[in-house]
Amino acid sequence: MSALVDIERNPPPQQVAMRAEGLGKAYGPITVLSDVTLDIMAGEVHAIIGENGAGKSTLMKLLSGHVQPTTGRMFIEGNPVQFTDAVEAEAAGIVLVHQEILLAPDLTVAQNLYLGRELTRGWMVDDRAMNRRTAELLARVGSVARPNDRVGDLPLAQRQLVQIARALLNEHKVVILDEPTAVLANDEVDALLDIVRSLRAHGVAVLYISHRLEEVEALADRITVLRDGRMIGTWPAENLSQRQMAELMVGRELDMLYPHKREATTAAPILEVSDLEVEHGAWKASFSVRPGEVLGIGGMIGSGRTELIEGLIGLRPSTAARVRVNGKDIAERSVRSLMDAGLVYLTEDRKGKGLLLDEELGPNLTLQALDSVNPSTVLNRRAEMSALKQAVSEYDIRVRSLTLTAGQLSGGNQQKLLLAKVMMTNPSVVIIDEPTRGIDIGNKSQIYDFIDKMVREGKACIVISSEMQELVGLADRVLVMRNGRVVAELTGDEINEKTVIYAATSGIRGTAGEEAYDNSDRISRDR
Repeated sequence: MSALVDIERNPPPQQVAMRAEGLGKAYGPITVLSDVTLDIMAGEVHAIIGENGAGKSTLMKLLSGHVQPTTGRMFIEGNPVQFTDAVEAEAAGIVLVHQEILLAPDLTVAQNLYLGRELTRGWMVDDRAMNRRTAELLARVGSVARPNDRVGDLPLAQRQLVQIARALLNEHKVVILDEPTAVLANDEVDALLDIVRSLRAHGVAVLYISHRLEEVEALADRITVLRDGRMIGTWPAENLSQRQMAELMVGRELDMLYPHKREATTAAPILEVSDLEVEHGAWKASFSVRPGEVLGIGGMIGSGRTELIEGLIGLRPSTAARVRVNGKDIAERSVRSLMDAGLVYLTEDRKGKGLLLDEELGPNLTLQALDSVNPSTVLNRRAEMSALKQAVSEYDIRVRSLTLTAGQLSGGNQQKLLLAKVMMTNPSVVIIDEPTRGIDIGNKSQIYDFIDKMVREGKACIVISSEMQELVGLADRVLVMRNGRVVAELTGDEINEKTVIYAATSGIRGTAGEEAYDNSDRISRDR
């Protein structure tokens, strides 16, 4: 059974595990959170939803001691508390699992779990005991990592699972999960949601932040909505549909999420790839994309989607019989040579690889297009600021100051800045890996509109996505990958969630895939 199928919830809990009363936070003259009051009940899942920048993460950091409030008070089981740091909060039973990965990359998984709380035997660190307990927790969260693995060598999803395992090492009164499933595969999501249900059943209060409203609908007992740093209200989860949640988040009625489908194009391909093989990633992949078209690439995490594109642009060792962009053969492939030919790539890891988080917005925007704003060897700050103002307006990048660093933006605004950055080079082909990961529904709609606008203007776009609905809503054609191979190319009415999922898991496409999916789903329900 899918983890998103609701199960019978416990009776409404009675004990208040934690209370926030009039909480607010300001940085100088800028107020980012104002007058939030809520009760967090033992044995319930309390979802906090809102757009990027609504104040969700700030609230979680206040509750967990990472940041001190400017106004308001907090209580644990009726007793007033005031945390000076996260260590004090955790000692009081409050733990936060961040949406950012905050692990020591050069330490092992076990060393990260026990960092600052190592087990000892006499005068020696008890590595055997720590490794044994770590293996148990990794199995519980559905991770394939091993206790002695170096964290820096793990994929992003496995690092997130390690963070969650660390939070489960000790018992807590309140567990706060900030976008815990943003980088996880479907089976990993299932395991995590089962853990959340288990915590609730054992009387733990769970604060759950997610942009995935289907998860909120399936898990939450109550839902609190934040908008623009203010609390809009709290509702019983059964009283809100996903659409109502979304409209409360954005403060208006929502139009259709995805753009209208485009007419099929018969133009000559703008990108042609033949027999691309990527070391430890993809095998004999051939595909093309036309101007005015969105080509989706789907498949389960680990199927080779990202590896295929990283091999194409020279980030991984690869060979190809032919790669042509705008009618020209590309002999030696690199990020630079392909960008010069008109192809750009937006990484799935916008914080780790896409943006310089400690640098201001202007340098981030113009980094790939320095020649366009700095024709001489001297940096032209005026031209850079002019380009930034235009990008902020065109891509609706919401900032309180143009001198902010990229790391000070919300996730949705970081993604829009990254999109503006690659568009500075005026590309013909734009490849976007996970375009809306960790982004709220309002910003999702904007990103989809940007993609639709660019292809209607004659550009080509390749979208890699783990969200099947996203592929169905955006793509004109979909390539499905499995075990490093392109196993299906779907067009027209073939592009639906059933066909994509079954092709990704079995390699069967078309009507046969839909029938097989229906049969397997029926068998699963009967069990």
